[in-house]
Amino acid sequence: MNTPTLHTERLILRRFTEEDLEAIYQIYRDEEVNRFLPWFPIKTMEEARQLYEKKYVQCYREERGYRYAICQKGDNRPIGYVHVSTEDSYDFGYGLCRELWHKGIATEAGKAVIRQLQRDGIPYITATHDINNPRSGQVMRRLGMRYQYSYEELWQPKDFLVTFRMYQRNLDGDDSRVYRGYWNQYPVHFVEEGMHETLEACPGS
Repeated sequence: MNTPTLHTERLILRRFTEEDLEAIYQIYRDEEVNRFLPWFPIKTMEEARQLYEKKYVQCYREERGYRYAICQKGDNRPIGYVHVSTEDSYDFGYGLCRELWHKGIATEAGKAVIRQLQRDGIPYITATHDINNPRSGQVMRRLGMRYQYSYEELWQPKDFLVTFRMYQRNLDGDDSRVYRGYWNQYPVHFVEEGMHETLEACPGS
């Protein structure tokens, strides 16, 4: 079964269900929550239903998937999400209701998901953040991820140029591995001077 339910001190991480449509609507409609994410905020409950069916129902039909609703113990109502792609980037991402920012919830949820990934034999995870959203990078570092390189992408569907920082954590003990998918895909790529950890050698495009 993909997306097994996980428990932490404060949280339950579980699958989204159709009963969560109102919570999905509240999470994905907030302009500030979705400011640094590629999609536009949704505007209607019908859009929430379409998003649920496309992003979650289809994932849960797959053999393996990691798309979690973050819920606080006590009410089991989704307040955010953690996703990990099963493509070769194993991209880690999250979103959280604005009123619950800066309480360590995304970090607590992320650590639980990473433990599940390790149990399942996932070799590594990556994550990216807009350089204008450095707090996201702080979450990545608290999850044990290390900066590797930066690159420029014309982000869709919002259609503007973004500089992303790419972080990575290897879960299988191979500390030499660097995921170079974004480095190879985007012509403008570089290691930022002054970042605490740097990528010593990246091949050209």
